[in-house]
Amino acid sequence: MADEVRVTGDEAAPAGEAIHLPGPSYVPVITAFGITIALVGVLLSWALVVIGVLIAVIAIVRWIRQTREEMAELPLEH
Repeated sequence: MADEVRVTGDEAAPAGEAIHLPGPSYVPVITAFGITIALVGVLLSWALVVIGVLIAVIAIVRWIRQTREEMAELPLEH
């Protein structure tokens, strides 16, 4: 079996860079809602398809903008 290696706090390497996580967002839910409306519209009415696609496209554009803004705030080392 492998030998256990125990490292105390004094011997451990210092922590690396901070982990960046995106902030909470409701945009994925709105995108899913728009796609759902569009798919239901295929069965019921073309007007619902258009409304669902518009909702989904607007949400996707907003999602991309939010992601670009968050990436612009990151340090240049990334």
